[in-house]
Amino acid sequence: MKMKQKLEIGKNELIERENNKTKRYPNLNTVLMVEEFLKKNRDIPMKISEMKKRLPKQIMHQTLVIILEYLWRSGKIIYGPKGIQWIYSEPDHLRKMLENALEV
Repeated sequence: MKMKQKLEIGKNELIERENNKTKRYPNLNTVLMVEEFLKKNRDIPMKISEMKKRLPKQIMHQTLVIILEYLWRSGKIIYGPKGIQWIYSEPDHLRKMLENALEV
């Protein structure tokens, strides 16, 4: 008999529980925090364990792995034997357009 799925919204993630298995999905603030951290440290490849120690806030391993999978699929990071490294740079035309944009 299958147990009913249970969703909870935590401070930094959405938690899904089904049949004694837990999946943690990050919220947007957590994804943006990891992105910003990797951008600032783009010149050095970094292991996941080192990232977890240096991130501004603690993050569950499974949640971090989901974020890194998203960033890899979107072409923003690479993952090699030395670790994870930020590779994405905004196209120049977008950067120039946003410089003169009015913030609302």
